[in-house]
Order: sequence, then C-alpha cells, then structure tokens
Amino acid sequence: MIEDAAVCVCLCISDRCVCVCVCVCVCVCVCVCVCVCVCVCVSSDECAEWAAAVPTLGKQQRGKTFCPGLINDFPVFFPSTVNFDHFQILRAIGKGSFGKVCIVQKKDTKKMYAMKYMNKLKCVERNEVRNVLKELQIMQNLEHPFLVNFWYSFQDEEDMFMVVDLLLGGDLRYHLQQNVHFSESTVKLYVCELALALGYLRSKRIIHRDIKPDNILLDEHGHVHLTDFNIAAIVKEDLKATSIAGTKPYMAPELFQTFEGSHPGYSFSVDWWSLGITAYELLRGQRPYVMRSSTPANEILQTFHKVHPSYPAAWSLEMKSLLRKLLCIDVQKRISCLAELQDLDYMSDVNWDAVLSKQLPPGFIPNKRRLNCDPTFELEEMILESKPLHKKKKRLARKTRDQGSDGSPQVRLSEKFNPVMVTVQIKMTQLITLM
Repeated sequence: MIEDAAVCVCLCISDRCVCVCVCVCVCVCVCVCVCVCVCVCVSSDECAEWAAAVPTLGKQQRGKTFCPGLINDFPVFFPSTVNFDHFQILRAIGKGSFGKVCIVQKKDTKKMYAMKYMNKLKCVERNEVRNVLKELQIMQNLEHPFLVNFWYSFQDEEDMFMVVDLLLGGDLRYHLQQNVHFSESTVKLYVCELALALGYLRSKRIIHRDIKPDNILLDEHGHVHLTDFNIAAIVKEDLKATSIAGTKPYMAPELFQTFEGSHPGYSFSVDWWSLGITAYELLRGQRPYVMRSSTPANEILQTFHKVHPSYPAAWSLEMKSLLRKLLCIDVQKRISCLAELQDLDYMSDVNWDAVLSKQLPPGFIPNKRRLNCDPTFELEEMILESKPLHKKKKRLARKTRDQGSDGSPQVRLSEKFNPVMVTVQIKMTQLITLM
C-alpha cells in the first residue's frame, strides 16, 4: 500500500532554451524517486520566427493542431484536437459544387462558423477526391479580408468537414434572384475589393477559375468575400495552366481555345474576365453573352467573335470602359492584374488602403433580420436527405467502425484528409508537451 507520494515539476526558461524537470517520489517501505529532465533549445533565428508567429496565431486562436501560449515571452505549444463533437449544428444554409453548408456554433467559445461537409463515398464515386484535397491544401494557406477564411478541418467515418468564416449576408446570386438593383458605385467597390483578393491570390500563384455571383458572399456590412476553391489551380512561375475547369458563362475565351488546342494555356487573366462578366451581370441583371453549360466550346468561341456586348446608355463612360477592358478577348489587352486596374483614371479617386480595411461603406447592406439564403436548403436537409447531419451521432453510434485499410480510394481519402493547421506555418524543431 502506498503510504505517500509526491510530484514536483520545475520549469526553467532562458532566452533560447526551455527545460522541464519532473520528479516523482513514491513511498511504500522505502522511498523511490525518479526524475526526468528535458531541455529544448532553438537558434536565435528560430526563436525570432516563433515570436513573430505567436501573436498572429494567438490573436483569434486560429490553430487546430496546436494552441499557442506564452511563458516569460517564450512560445509554448500544447496539443489539442477539434472534431464534430465540438460543434452544435444549427441549420443548413447552402450547397456547393459537391458539398453542403450549415451554420454551426463551437461549444466552448460560442463562436459561429459555416461548416462545409462532403460525403466521402460520393466524392470517390464522382472522382472528386483530388479536388477536395486540393481545396484543403489551398485554403489552409490563405488569409485575406475579402476571402472566406479557413479555420478547422476534420473527418469521421462518413464525411469530411471544413469550418470557415460564417457570412450571413448571402451570396450575390441570391440577391440577384431577389431582384436587388446594384448601383454603379456599389459594383465599383465590389470590383475593387475582389481585385485586392485576386492580387493576393496571384501572389500565392493561385487561379480561382470559378468567379461568379454564386461564389461571392456578403458579410453583414455588405463587403464581398470570395469562396469555393475546389477547382482552383496553383501554377508555377512562368508556366501556364492547361486543365479545363470553370462555369461556362464565366469562362474566358482562352480556356475554350486551350480546350480546342488553339492556345498553349492560360494564366491569371481568366479570373479578371470572370470578374468582368460578374460586374456586368450585377449591373444589368443578365450576362453579356448567352450560353449554357451544354453549349459546345466551338459555338462559344464563335459567340465571342460574333456577339458584341451592349452597354446601356445610363452607365457612365468610365464603367463602360472598365468593362470593355475586363472583357477584352485579346489577353494582352485585357486588365489582368491589380496594378493595371489601379492605373485607370476611373480608379484615381479610390483610397485603396481604405478599401482593404473595409472603411468604405457599400451601397447595399443585406437585411440583418433574415438569413439571406434559400429556405429550401433546410427542408431538403431535414426531409429529403437520407443521412441528415443533425442525426449523425445516433447513426454512427449504431455503426461498427471499420479499423481496416483496404487501399480503396475512400480509405486513401481518409488517410490524407488529416486535421491541419491554418494559414500561419511555424517552423518547430521540437514539440514540448507538459505533463
């Protein structure tokens, strides 16, 4: 029988080293003491990297795999995990290209998020595994005021989950369907905000490839946020993309030319074409070119050369000029980067620092008393969905978990879709766990 026991923990911290000593003493007939000391030292460069990274991570607790802390101004990381049980499911609000979206609340912080979830089996059946993993890879390295930013990722036996910013202003497609009239000044601000997002993506070598009203969300103040990176592409320096992806009415001519074999590839300019189509649609309520998802590529190319978009007389000459430069078939003459947009006379009155900090009020503010989404999403989830998310716990409790690995695409997807860190990457030579 143990008569007495004691545990002593000592923590010593210098400028570049952390030492932890743990001593355990147990007395029965005799006393036995065991002491373990662990010291971790980093170089001055590494220490500087850590010190610079911690304020960014700690500002909003964006980490999922590590939670930063400070002891005598030295960063210490404690392991933590996030899973489905940490969130309360509130309601469904939308559907993506191969996933659904619901509002969730993190139980410990009470903070609201949007959770995108994708069924693993359906991803495999539709051959979309690569897109899912690529979207995760891209989003975890992005953070910008005009993007829908990524927070957490995890999985269970059935689904993969991505937790991102919750924006309750609705997407621009919803507001177009509600017959909202967007003024020229409002669309101009949208173009500026999205241009800053595109400039940021270009610095990361990312082509979005699916800019359209459906993928532009509004926050409660009316500012735009670009979302949905599942068909985005990462291009290397001085190389062009050659794979074909996008939504046909918003795809640039060089995408179809690449598909036809008459063009060597495309680059960031395709996103600026899509921005022009989107801006035109917001102003007029219809797109400049009539085409459908079923329209063949050769017919679309003929449309670009035969049809010239019309610009209503009520639009300012400056806005017409901007749209013509965004919708220029010749890539060399098209506005294709942030600097070219900023050089326009039409943009001479824009305070870009104020745009970036969201100090300029948009002309349209979403109704804060409504959810700004199609209410049928919730009905579909509750009534038509065979495996509704809100019943997941009960469903999985009845299901025997398969621990084996048969090498199938679904298993490989599970193995690769691991919980990841967001945005800030930290160089760590050792992980210190205090017991």
